[in-house]
Amino acid sequence: MNFGLTEKQIELRAKVRDFAEKEVKPVAAFNDEHEKFDVELTKKMGKLGLLGMCVPQEYGGQGLDTLSYIIAVEELARVDGSTAATIAADNSLGIGPIKEYGTKEQKEKYLPKLCKDHLWGFGLTEETAGSDSRGTKSTAKKVDNQWVVNGTKIFITNSATPMTLGSTIQVISGESNGKPEFTAFLIENDMPGFTQRPMDRKMMWRASNTGELKFNNVKLNDENILGKPGDGSHIMLATLDGGRLSIGAMGLGCAQGAFEMALEYSKQREQFGKPVCKFQAVSFMLAEMAMKIEAARELLYKACRMKDAHIPYGKQAAMAKLYCSQVAAEVCDKAVQVMGGHGLLKDFNMERFYRDQRILQIGEGTSEILKLVISRYIGC
Repeated sequence: MNFGLTEKQIELRAKVRDFAEKEVKPVAAFNDEHEKFDVELTKKMGKLGLLGMCVPQEYGGQGLDTLSYIIAVEELARVDGSTAATIAADNSLGIGPIKEYGTKEQKEKYLPKLCKDHLWGFGLTEETAGSDSRGTKSTAKKVDNQWVVNGTKIFITNSATPMTLGSTIQVISGESNGKPEFTAFLIENDMPGFTQRPMDRKMMWRASNTGELKFNNVKLNDENILGKPGDGSHIMLATLDGGRLSIGAMGLGCAQGAFEMALEYSKQREQFGKPVCKFQAVSFMLAEMAMKIEAARELLYKACRMKDAHIPYGKQAAMAKLYCSQVAAEVCDKAVQVMGGHGLLKDFNMERFYRDQRILQIGEGTSEILKLVISRYIGC
């Protein structure tokens, strides 16, 4: 499992796995049951260095490579999807755009806080915008040297917690050649006219925060623009490429955790006088699970190494996210089959894993959109 990893990456995996087992696992079921976003647990992850993992040290981050970050997400997802989602969305979607496109002043203002004990949202999705990233209806109109923002965003991770500092949003800021022009803005949670509401009663990631954002004549200045006016769509889509790696890591970690649960159960549960893992029908399922997890890991890690080497990685990111989410779905389904009735009880973590994996085929690009993306890369 450690083939090709550096000593630091191996040590990081061990550190995060130890944290996940000792700090996350004991509270995961309770937080899921009560839909509790765990502020104290998130602060502990900040102290561990899991917020701002790839941010340069001059801004308070860890200065790590992409693969190291992905390994951390994988290890958290091996124990709990909600906790992994918090870290994945924070690093890739929250911090990522500011790190990549922010001015020096914006980086100095936000990154040190986000690397320590604050979170940031990524506001793209609306009722009309999701798979269609350019379906945005929220607007920003220039009035007396200020931008007046109106609209609504939904399904925005980390956007409505006590730790949330603000969000990056895409809005229509004008028109160019008869088509909408999109601009990305940085908007802080305490700005007048900006409200955030947690979206609860989810099937999955119940301990991860999901928010609805509403903008009612929110006034922003030019210094709130991320990148250049009109670059919003490019910034948001480029950010999604990196985000797909983190969702791939969540699928990989979810599959690994489900497999380990099923394997352990199969060795303890006896039928017809022997452990069920000794029956070919079960052992073959477990063998296929192990094989596909290994293949998923290699595909995901390759995409990460390409990103770190500054090689175009969009196709590999789409492939990794799609395949890892498919493997998570298949492994969780087979793991429930191995565990039988126990796999369906809330007293067993497998039930939570089975629910959590379903979002992975939707978030950061649906499986159908990813197939479209891949087909374009191969010239179809």
